[in-house]
Amino acid sequence: MSTSGFSLFLALLHLTGFLFPLRVSAIRKDIGFLEERSCRTTVQGRYLISDDEGNVCDALSLESRTRCCPWKGERFSCHGCNLLSQCCKSYEFCVSCCLNPSRTILAQVVKVKVAKPATAGTYKTVFDFCSGRCRHNSESVVHENAYHSEFHHCFSLTSNASGANLTQVETRLLGIDVIVGSQGDSCDAVCKSRGQLCVMNKLSLLNQCDVMKRYMTCKGSCLASAGADQPAEVVEDAPRDLYPGACLYTRTESMLSCDGSHQHTRRLCPCA
Repeated sequence: MSTSGFSLFLALLHLTGFLFPLRVSAIRKDIGFLEERSCRTTVQGRYLISDDEGNVCDALSLESRTRCCPWKGERFSCHGCNLLSQCCKSYEFCVSCCLNPSRTILAQVVKVKVAKPATAGTYKTVFDFCSGRCRHNSESVVHENAYHSEFHHCFSLTSNASGANLTQVETRLLGIDVIVGSQGDSCDAVCKSRGQLCVMNKLSLLNQCDVMKRYMTCKGSCLASAGADQPAEVVEDAPRDLYPGACLYTRTESMLSCDGSHQHTRRLCPCA
């Protein structure tokens, strides 16, 4: 048999499967290979890291190949967090707590703007939302150089109870006169000037952006702050670093007080 004839014979054997069966690859439904872990991580902290699976670990223990925290400890940990305000002491634990699917839903966060301008983009993933939202922002500080609270890493969808049901608020304010005070006056002074008393347990109802905007101008700004004079509006002639015209609310409701006052604010008061 000639060389060309033998080569043709071998080719025929290959085609019919008699010599070397062709390698067949297939995917079985009952078995499979696990994908290797690969994580995105926070980069803000010097000592702690949070990965996109909701784990927090020491930066030195991060797996070098996968960039993931080891699978140990509590996942979606809210250590040092106030779940009512959704604010935490630590950035990494804020991200971990926020990543819990029961707290943060992808369909909701992808609609949230990364920044305030109308042209700003939206978050693409829950991790993008949590890692971005938990960073410090203008609402975390007072007068640009101090935190309003040790819980200054927050992941709530809204900065304040802006989604409050105003009808319910109005119902709970029946019999209460909501008064905008004069500059520098406490609510005790405001109500007393009308022959009334400040109703302390109603201050929390007024400590909401939507409510304040019904009674005050707010100049489009409603900021978290800290002080016994809140809820309040900063007067127009206040120093620029005090945010003239902005409304202020406090996340720490224990600070709400009828006798609080500030020389550059006008209080919103519940009188009866």
